[in-house]
Amino acid sequence: MPPFPSPTKTWHSTAYPSISPARPELSQKGKTVLITGGGTGIGAGTAHAFAEAGATRIALLGRREQPLLDTKASIQKQFSNVEVFTASVDVTNTNEVNAAFEAFVPLDSGKKINVVVSNAGTTGPMGGFLAVSDQDYLDGIASNVSMAWNVARAFVPRAAPDATAIDVNSNAAHVTYGDAFASYSVAKWANIRLWQLVQFNNPGFSVYSIQPGVVDTDMNRLAGGIKAMNYEDHVSLPASFNVWLASPESDFLKGKFLWTNWDVDELKAQADEIEKTHKYSVEMVGYPFGGGNVPESAWA
Repeated sequence: MPPFPSPTKTWHSTAYPSISPARPELSQKGKTVLITGGGTGIGAGTAHAFAEAGATRIALLGRREQPLLDTKASIQKQFSNVEVFTASVDVTNTNEVNAAFEAFVPLDSGKKINVVVSNAGTTGPMGGFLAVSDQDYLDGIASNVSMAWNVARAFVPRAAPDATAIDVNSNAAHVTYGDAFASYSVAKWANIRLWQLVQFNNPGFSVYSIQPGVVDTDMNRLAGGIKAMNYEDHVSLPASFNVWLASPESDFLKGKFLWTNWDVDELKAQADEIEKTHKYSVEMVGYPFGGGNVPESAWA
């Protein structure tokens, strides 16, 4: 039995054939991809998956240089034709992020980024709502939001017209675990809204927010880890799911919040309903304007 409720009968904890990067239908041949938090865990796994799918250029951004270099070496050992760029940056620092994006894809170069995976994050303070200082609580929110903000602002002017943006989010944005996750939950909710605005302002993009699964990463361990959950998803699941999201097969889900555990074939069977309704959208249930968009007449 899955550890959480699921809208698909099939629940996955590891990669499966429909989202395999080796599928020709999911080919990323010729694409340029940038991943934050790319040195370890889900970011590194995602980089490997895009390399397997044929991506031409992959940028890995992260705080620690050595894990980035290790991941680069691992990718190029297996996929020697892939160009891998690394930049050791603090993703909360606007200037550092802008410099890394500019080094990878200069604004005046005519080159474009096809896929961005906003994967960097921090747990923030884990104490109760009134047990941590105001500053620690707010700093946790600011750190997580600034990472997504900096990536989005640097990405949009360099993005291909049909680019894919993947916000590696958390079910903590909409599942209440208690106030120990308060700072993190608030930030993740804010990040969903930020990427929704990127989608709204760039209708040609395909923007997604995902719950990546319960993966044994450094950050997950700080939050209690797989031991606390008594459950684990393999890193190949979000990594391969991200490649699937960058393919035309997932276009009907643009703007949605998705769990990587959900079966993509069952989701495709719901495509018509998903596109015509608010299903899997993060917004006010029952509000009459689709997607929460205010009609132009309201501003008259």
